[in-house]
Amino acid sequence: MDIEQFRRAGYQAIDRICDYYVSLRDRPVSSQVEPGYLRKALPASAPTEGEDFQLIADDYQKYIIPGLTHWQHPSFFAYFPTACTFEGILGELYASSVPNPGFNWSASPACTELEAVVMDWTAQILGLDKSFYNTTEVGGGVIQTTASDSALIATVAARSRYIREHPHVAMEKLVLYTTTQTHSLGKKAGLVLGLKVRALEVTAEDDFALRGETLEVALKEDVDAGLHPFILVATIGTTSSGAVDRLSEIADVAKHYPFLWLHVDAAWAGVALVCPEYREACQLPAVNTYADSFCTNFHKWGLINFDASCLWVRHRKHLTDALDITPEFLRSKHGDAGTVIDYRNWHLGLGRRFRSLKFWFVLRSRGVNGFQKYITDCTKLNAKFAERIRESDQFCFVAKPFLALTVFRLAPKSLPHLTTLELNALNRAFYARLAARSDIAITQTDLNGVFCVRMAIGAEKTVEKDVDRALDVIGQEGRATLREWERMWGL
Repeated sequence: MDIEQFRRAGYQAIDRICDYYVSLRDRPVSSQVEPGYLRKALPASAPTEGEDFQLIADDYQKYIIPGLTHWQHPSFFAYFPTACTFEGILGELYASSVPNPGFNWSASPACTELEAVVMDWTAQILGLDKSFYNTTEVGGGVIQTTASDSALIATVAARSRYIREHPHVAMEKLVLYTTTQTHSLGKKAGLVLGLKVRALEVTAEDDFALRGETLEVALKEDVDAGLHPFILVATIGTTSSGAVDRLSEIADVAKHYPFLWLHVDAAWAGVALVCPEYREACQLPAVNTYADSFCTNFHKWGLINFDASCLWVRHRKHLTDALDITPEFLRSKHGDAGTVIDYRNWHLGLGRRFRSLKFWFVLRSRGVNGFQKYITDCTKLNAKFAERIRESDQFCFVAKPFLALTVFRLAPKSLPHLTTLELNALNRAFYARLAARSDIAITQTDLNGVFCVRMAIGAEKTVEKDVDRALDVIGQEGRATLREWERMWGL
């Protein structure tokens, strides 16, 4: 492909992307293909001779788009949102046009310096303490792939610090703390690093949040047993319930165990800190006072295309002490002098993508006001949804609605005698009906043995009529499930 062919193909690609978004509302939310559809459609091996690019571009429309679930669809309410903006798309396009591995400042100074700048910009708009800014040259921020990577890296740094300060402790005696509602990233970090993981119990009575007294009991038990807890992964906005661990209580306990690293995972809810009115609920004062590391994903609820996970640390030296390996061929004058950041020492890999460019594009294009409006619009839509659930005779909350998340279940007031097991069976049948539909996407979860459904609002194109329609669909399927249940049991 020469430059002029690329120019024509690029024009067409932009036109087709625009057409896709114009038609998005009219498409099914979920893909309707069957497993293995693509292997049946494509040749068994790559072509020997190159093919015309128009054919390739047309095959994308023919074979790939039908196999996509449309996460930006206005009726996508599953999992948590995945951000996509036109500014972010253009940022990715420009970044991919100048590929470089970005492992140190010399590899492309603009890549390192822009990342350091936008990480400070994002820290500022979220209200993070200045100790997390790159300009301090003590703490700092770095773009990671996902919150799972951020948690893994924080765990590596915490482990390195602990072993450095306690050199005689055997690795098998170390313990990583999560809660029973922590994202699987905690268990994954333990699995990758070969660590014991203890999930501390949380209860519905405490809104599924970790309390200080629970941590205190666990620490005493483990220390008395000769174990060495060295990191706690706390959460602001858990996946299943939107729970916020009680960071101030946790810190009151942790001050007696100064070796315990506090990593705060706010992958979804953290971006809401851009709105000052949500900072108290999201425990920003405690984050700024006590957290050793903090993570949020701008590629979830933050308008920046995947991957865009932000990790800040209060002391960058803990990262670099754990991860700095500098063979002769990676040495540079500025790196040796310590006058620049070499981000390869802030993550597990060597090379890294030019992800800061899309941050720069989106932050400049939307501004703080644009981010605030987006977050508050989503939260207002969820408040309307939650109010309808609260008023319903069919449904009830399983957790308190939080920001743009509502967790509920089918629990008809006409059947007050149903046991938890029966309600779980009823809700599995209810969710099966929702999951079978292609015009809405919503996910299920389990909260301490209670099967329930979670509604997460976040697609930028979602408006009030989409929430109204979701309520209608949920109500229809709830009534249909109840009719089937009553027929089956002769009620």
